[in-house]
Amino acid sequence: MAEPSRELAINFGPILEANIGQLRKLNRAILPVRYSDRFYTDVLAHGRDWCKNALCNGFVVGAICSRVEDAAPAPAGEAEDGAGADADPSSSLRRVYIMTLCVLPAYRQRGVGRRLLESVLEKCVEQEDIGSIYLHVQTTNQDAIDFYSRFGFEVCERVENYYKRIDPPDCFILRKTFER
Repeated sequence: MAEPSRELAINFGPILEANIGQLRKLNRAILPVRYSDRFYTDVLAHGRDWCKNALCNGFVVGAICSRVEDAAPAPAGEAEDGAGADADPSSSLRRVYIMTLCVLPAYRQRGVGRRLLESVLEKCVEQEDIGSIYLHVQTTNQDAIDFYSRFGFEVCERVENYYKRIDPPDCFILRKTFER
């Protein structure tokens, strides 16, 4: 956690048509994955409650984009009770997928990423029909794995060749389950 004296005064703002270009630039500058125009269209169409910018002095310094997904049926051959190493034990409930979370390097370790993530976690807890939250993290991104671990996320699965144009192409699925 960031020291209180190092924390920045930030505000959250919605991602709108007028500022979607800032999200696109932020993602291009920080993330190794290039997102299609459809990603940004989906953020505008469905992300109003689950996507936001972090602003410091009116300047976008970070953002989180997530979405709510409907409950997934248990895969064929898997027990309904969630048995299996990578099964989501809350599969009868909706889940939240964190598509992106990024903070400009100069603003890291200042509480920006923590507050972005906490804002989404709080929203998950408020909605009783959400059983879990998950994301993909490149297997070599130990900083991200450590960050999410501090919030109760656990590595639950390794997916080989998930990424198409970055090396290594493998990722972990990290998940946090809410008690319901």
